[in-house]
Amino acid sequence: MQQIDLMHLGHERVIGSWLIGDVLVDPGPQSCMETLLAALDGRPPRVIALTHIHLDHAGATGSLVARFPDVEVWVHERGARHLIDPSKLLASAGRLYGEDMDRLWGEVLPVPEGNVRSLAGGEALPGFEVAYTPGHASHHVAYLHADSGTAFCGDVAGVRILPQGPVFAPTPPPDIDLPLWRASLDVVEAWRPQAIVPTHFGRYEDVAEHLAAVRESLGEMERWAREGDVESFTAAMEAKVEAKGDPDVTRAYEQAMPPQQSYAGLQRYIQRAV
Repeated sequence: MQQIDLMHLGHERVIGSWLIGDVLVDPGPQSCMETLLAALDGRPPRVIALTHIHLDHAGATGSLVARFPDVEVWVHERGARHLIDPSKLLASAGRLYGEDMDRLWGEVLPVPEGNVRSLAGGEALPGFEVAYTPGHASHHVAYLHADSGTAFCGDVAGVRILPQGPVFAPTPPPDIDLPLWRASLDVVEAWRPQAIVPTHFGRYEDVAEHLAAVRESLGEMERWAREGDVESFTAAMEAKVEAKGDPDVTRAYEQAMPPQQSYAGLQRYIQRAV
């Protein structure tokens, strides 16, 4: 089991891909593909297992399939069509990132339909169990590696750059759903994993404490969004991160989950729930 720090924009501990045997979990964006290929060292993956299709997790998938045409791609059925035809995904991302799209994520190629294995959740695949874990995204899944007891949870497990935290729940548009997210944390907890892996970043064995911190963050960030504006929301997040006193860690958190986007996603959720 190997973690690959994709060194997004040249910075460490922002996006982590994982290679478990010949299964690659969340390959990251195409802008990091050179780093990813160097770590693979010529070993083609048999499977690319996507927790969800956001570009920081899945943007390189089409480019990898073009290079390794026999690879199978696991993805939730709600995300599958957007891998096959990414035009709507790119339009949505373009509204968030504008002119920074190419710099951040690079090229996004379609994945041939024949390479896609659609998941609903509940599957037992070779070496892995799959759970449907919406809340951060309506097409989010998590994978439990049977041999190690490690749960690969994408963004439903939050953002935690260092073992000492803090832990945040990334809440960008368009389909944040806090009750579903909390239910998904219960699903992950019911696995009783030995360790938990958020894509942003690392592997942690204090599973109960980590999941409790994600739950706490969901409540805290919702309160910030309801009671303040984007400036106060950003300031509250930055204060918790800057308390660690490391500018590189501060930058990693901001890069992994820009506060303005988390505020926008929560506002969309709050308005939809009215």
